[in-house]
Amino acid sequence: MGVQTSRGEIGCEHVVNCGGMWARQIGAMAGVAVPLQAAEHAYMITEQIESVSRDMPILEDPDRFAYYREETGALMLGLFEPLGAPWNVDSIPDNFSFGEIPTDWDRLAPFLELAMEPLPILRDVGIRKFFTGPESFTPDNGSLMGPAPEVENFWVAAGFNSLGILLGGGAGKIMAHWIAEGTPPVDVTEVDIARVHPFQTTRRFREDRTVELLGRLHSTGSWPHAQPARARDARRSVLHDRMVAAGAHFGESSGWENTEWFAPLGTEIPYEASYRRPGWWEYHEAEHHATRNDVALYDMSSMSDILVEGPDAERILNRLGGNDVAVEPGTCVYTQWMNRGGKILADVTVTRLAEDRYMVVVAEGFQRRVETMLRRAVQADDRMWITDATSGLTMLSVQGPKSRALLSRITDAELSNEAFPYYTAQQIDLEYALGWAFRMSFVGELGWELYIPAEFALGVYDSLVREGEEFDLAHAGMATLESTRTEAGRKDYGLDMENTDSPLEAGLGFAVDFDKPGGFVGRDALLADKEAGPPRRRLVQFLLEGADQLLFGEEPIFRNGQRVGYLRSGNYGHTLGGAMGFGYVESEDGITPADIREGLFQIQVAGELVPAKASLRPMYDPKGERVRM
Repeated sequence: MGVQTSRGEIGCEHVVNCGGMWARQIGAMAGVAVPLQAAEHAYMITEQIESVSRDMPILEDPDRFAYYREETGALMLGLFEPLGAPWNVDSIPDNFSFGEIPTDWDRLAPFLELAMEPLPILRDVGIRKFFTGPESFTPDNGSLMGPAPEVENFWVAAGFNSLGILLGGGAGKIMAHWIAEGTPPVDVTEVDIARVHPFQTTRRFREDRTVELLGRLHSTGSWPHAQPARARDARRSVLHDRMVAAGAHFGESSGWENTEWFAPLGTEIPYEASYRRPGWWEYHEAEHHATRNDVALYDMSSMSDILVEGPDAERILNRLGGNDVAVEPGTCVYTQWMNRGGKILADVTVTRLAEDRYMVVVAEGFQRRVETMLRRAVQADDRMWITDATSGLTMLSVQGPKSRALLSRITDAELSNEAFPYYTAQQIDLEYALGWAFRMSFVGELGWELYIPAEFALGVYDSLVREGEEFDLAHAGMATLESTRTEAGRKDYGLDMENTDSPLEAGLGFAVDFDKPGGFVGRDALLADKEAGPPRRRLVQFLLEGADQLLFGEEPIFRNGQRVGYLRSGNYGHTLGGAMGFGYVESEDGITPADIREGLFQIQVAGELVPAKASLRPMYDPKGERVRM
């Protein structure tokens, strides 16, 4: 490893790309995708104002896309306007450094006038300086940090979205720890560069998305259910048009257009930046009840499907994961992949398709992390090959009490419990198609996940819809997936658990096999934690006592009047009749099941302490009987 410069080569063990708005171009030199783009960023500084002191707080007004702060006895007004301007999309000049660029008054004047409204003095005081310069922004306004998936020991610390000075100290500490210790000391879900994709470096994508990034960073992107409006339709399921015809409304995830909720065609439901129930609530609630009482169809094609093949696949996969994948072909295994400290890096299902063939399924936001872990686990003499099969497969999830009856209409396969048990997989016929059916459920109901070759997907979908009329088949989206999985106690990686949590803390000890031959990465640390007594924190499911409030995540948790943690995620349990969420309850003395059973819990919602039920077991179907119907 080294860096070749005009003055010779610098040998080193690690290289860190801290190139700021040049980071994309620097990354490209090494074949590393760093999707960021410079944009014009403007602020003005007034003449000195007698009433402004150095201890004046920094003020932000998201409704006016502006911030205000003291600057040497004057006021600085900075803009994060919702219609920004990309700067030098092709490349950043090599000789540009902390320079000033021309100000586009026609574009900025309306936003400047809006920003001046709260402080009338700004209309009367002189302007010392109006400055416009470039700042780089990333596709989702998260920083780009960590090891690059493409090149080992190549790191990135860039994309700070005009907040470099604010974030610099913490970012440096995180990067130093990550490089020296091999693990980050904090949750890096929203900053890990492995979450982004090479297609996001294309010129057109950067040019289109950057227009809205300033406004999303400062205002519009922070509201519940907010979605980017530009650079959309990058990745679409082959069923996308069918979903549109069924009334789907979409959200973006890793460039994919995911169905969020469905409404009758022609229904106008404008987006409202609000913490109240959205306009589509009643339609989402109907999807939820259809999943629980009848049968629902989810297009889950954005899930990443990675084929792992070869004589050494079993051994390497067993080394990576806590659960045992040395199982019979046709068996699905739920497991976590950890670092050597026993903290979770990935939450996956590993299904053995044949003696030397597995399929690893992971959420789209963690595909590149998982692929990188797989590739770097392969040593020179190992015989294992990795193929991303996502683009070739369409995944339809058929869930609900009537799912067996519906699927039986389009397959000759025997779907009874005896012939097709829970957490097993079979290749079955689906009318004219052959596909893999995995009997599993993230929503907590009887159901199957169908992996269908893309060219057959439309036919299978049409058959399911045609036959589904008799069973009251409903289309359902991600909002319902989240509400049902929260009721059923299913944890979502990246929300309820991340890289600072262990399986034992997250209540996933059932997915860890300490006794399997060969061990696994993180075993020693997890075993030491297990033997040390009750964990100092546990992931707990909560249900508010009262049907009016909503939860969104990050609300404080109180036990017996003392703050003991905060929610990681929040949803609404339509079956259980209240807002729900997952959060870690913490205590230096350890958290026992009795502490949860006997504690008086409250969740702080908009400043009010609301009583809540707490449980370590799923509140909906705690014995897991419905998935085995």
